[in-house]
Amino acid sequence: MGGGGVRRIAVATTAVGVLLLPLGACGGPGPAHTGATPASAGPVPRTEAGDASAGRPTRIPGVGDRLRTRIPANSRQVVAVYGDGRNSADATVVLYARHGSGWDRVRGWPAHNGKKGWTTDHHEGDRRSPVGVFTLSDAGGVLPDPGARLPYTRSAAIAAPRWWPRSYWHDFDYVIAVDYNRVEGTPPNNQTRPEGYAKGGGIWLHMDHGSGTSACVSVSRSAMRYLLRTLDPDRHPVVVMGDRADLAA
Repeated sequence: MGGGGVRRIAVATTAVGVLLLPLGACGGPGPAHTGATPASAGPVPRTEAGDASAGRPTRIPGVGDRLRTRIPANSRQVVAVYGDGRNSADATVVLYARHGSGWDRVRGWPAHNGKKGWTTDHHEGDRRSPVGVFTLSDAGGVLPDPGARLPYTRSAAIAAPRWWPRSYWHDFDYVIAVDYNRVEGTPPNNQTRPEGYAKGGGIWLHMDHGSGTSACVSVSRSAMRYLLRTLDPDRHPVVVMGDRADLAA
């Protein structure tokens, strides 16, 4: 694997996956599934602050002081998830990398978030993605490690149950755990929830099936492979996620 990351191989049966996955926030499809095609990438907010010497913004565009101050000072990679609206399942994901005092926009992709949109008080089953800043420390999936820099766990227990619609079967081929109500340094499907089950959990970046999720953020297969090969634990990556109004607050 690339980047000196840690590879974990978990030997698990499909039956174990059936037991584990319903506990995750990105569980099976609900009645609101529409089979819509992925949203097109929306405009990324601009910022007036910038590094005059390099033309780089000195702040993540579209992220206000409330969330900006929660980005760790040592973070050199930020995945920004710009939700189209408080009640929208459509979003745009943009990867930023810090260089000196400024941020470079590396790449962006259309994405989806929770079917019902966003919330600042996420609870299990609300079908909304949590607004906030969260570290990204662990990855995994059903498929072999594509060269991830984050510790990668390959396990059949991560697979989507085959009673879900076929369009969902590959959602968890690649996943990156969002460190919301979970234990860092463990496989993405670890069910330990430090703040209790009611606060939700199992929130991932994962592959897209064409519509909203139960709480996760989903992007294309190529986007997941790029993020897995690029996010570097030595650069302390985080995700800043929310609808555009909450992000800008």
